[in-house]
Amino acid sequence: MFCYSRKGKALTTVHAKGRTHVVIPKSPERGADAAARALQAVLASLEDSKAENIVTIDIAGKSALGDHMVVVSGRSNRHVLAIADHLTSDIKDEGLGNPRVEGLEGGDWVLIDTGDIIVHVFRPEIREFYNIEKMWAAPDLEESTLH
Repeated sequence: MFCYSRKGKALTTVHAKGRTHVVIPKSPERGADAAARALQAVLASLEDSKAENIVTIDIAGKSALGDHMVVVSGRSNRHVLAIADHLTSDIKDEGLGNPRVEGLEGGDWVLIDTGDIIVHVFRPEIREFYNIEKMWAAPDLEESTLH
């Protein structure tokens, strides 16, 4: 087995059956302090962009995707794209790395992944349809309730 990595880049592990890609968190710092600092920067940027209905979900321990998920709405496609563009610039300016961004072609749903924070920017109708914050905010089931 061979491992190749660079800070902020994908870690590639070569197994006998193929390659597996794991993304190393891009935050230059590590731990809860880095995630808290990143979350504050993200929330400040979203408020500055007039994002609506901001919901923050703590996913630390629930998922390896990150520490926090933030779900927000923009009033229109144009507003969604403006929020995403502003947030991406602010993340870079804060020294939090280069976020991965998906969904810029449509403006209905843009996903911004900073490594520690995952931000979903929706048009209200699309957000209501997918309702991802309800899914992630569901309480953890205890093992005894599964029997």
